[in-house]
Amino acid sequence: MNTPPSPGAERADGSPVRIGALVPLTRPGWVDAGRHLLAGLELSVRDVNDAGGIAGRPLELVVRDTAADPLKATAAVDELAHLGVAALAGEYHSVVARAAAARADALGLPFLCSSAVLDALTEQPTDRVARLAPAQSHGWRIYADFLLGAGHGRIAVAAEPSVYWASGTRVLRDHLASRGGTVTELDMRALTPSDVCDELAGDRATALLLLVGHPEPAVPIVRAVRRDRRLAEIMIGAPAGQPEFPGWAALLGADGAAIPFLRYLPERLGPLGTRVGAALRERLAEAPSFVAFEGYDTVAVLAEALRSHGADRARVAGSWPRVAVEGTRGQIRFSRTPGVGVWQWAWPPIQIVDRDPAEPDRFRILHTG
Repeated sequence: MNTPPSPGAERADGSPVRIGALVPLTRPGWVDAGRHLLAGLELSVRDVNDAGGIAGRPLELVVRDTAADPLKATAAVDELAHLGVAALAGEYHSVVARAAAARADALGLPFLCSSAVLDALTEQPTDRVARLAPAQSHGWRIYADFLLGAGHGRIAVAAEPSVYWASGTRVLRDHLASRGGTVTELDMRALTPSDVCDELAGDRATALLLLVGHPEPAVPIVRAVRRDRRLAEIMIGAPAGQPEFPGWAALLGADGAAIPFLRYLPERLGPLGTRVGAALRERLAEAPSFVAFEGYDTVAVLAEALRSHGADRARVAGSWPRVAVEGTRGQIRFSRTPGVGVWQWAWPPIQIVDRDPAEPDRFRILHTG
């Protein structure tokens, strides 16, 4: 297999520097997440170009829809590599990002992953891949500590089969077990939402966590549990962040409130984050999610790497440990983290929030980590 040539760093003809963007824009991908991620990426490209681009050359985003399909993502990486992009950005779904990272690594193409959290983003350690989102084990341990602090030591998880959900279940089980807690898994391949209610009614679990896709089957599960009088005291949680996006509130209304989830924002945004947040709100015509900020920060980091080290792929990949960027959510630097084989921002700010039952469009911060 021939590796595509790396774009030259010495070009001064005003041609664009191109970044490939992997984004889930169609079903079965999480379209709301993809739309917010793309809005952040595009806004950041606009700001980079308004500030002079990359050594006078415009920055250009070449977008490909992954539709939550690892094979489609791999094909997109091949295409983008042959189009001459200097680097890859984006992706939300962890299993898709893992496939893209493996292919990018094989092609010598630097990849800055925006949103996927799976610890093992690559099978082997690599210098070509970096990540902004926190590793799943870090965020989900914080979530487990929140559960324990709220008095929930017996947890049930409604889980679908995937590497991501299995990894999350393992993190929760290991962390809770070391503190006297338990995790019971409900296999959503075999259970209906009504079955889940029956299982919970016969169990002593005080919390049900949704380790499932959105809107199906997450929304029907929430509706069933909320309407079952036997389960009035059950807390529903969603560590993967399903309630973050406006579509959740639109589908569930008050039923979707008081469901704690992880998101990666500081308690208060600084001046840059506030400015970017306002611009994202205008672009999206709704409140921006943390995923939109991840998209913005991704391009900000890549632009700094390209300005400082040129558009040669090897130089960009070699820049991760030296890049320092003021992002929308704090100072971004990359390091090696035990158990994570890519360059990692350790760590973005982490909150556990829910939607306020009195006002479902408003978020309440329950815990920070």
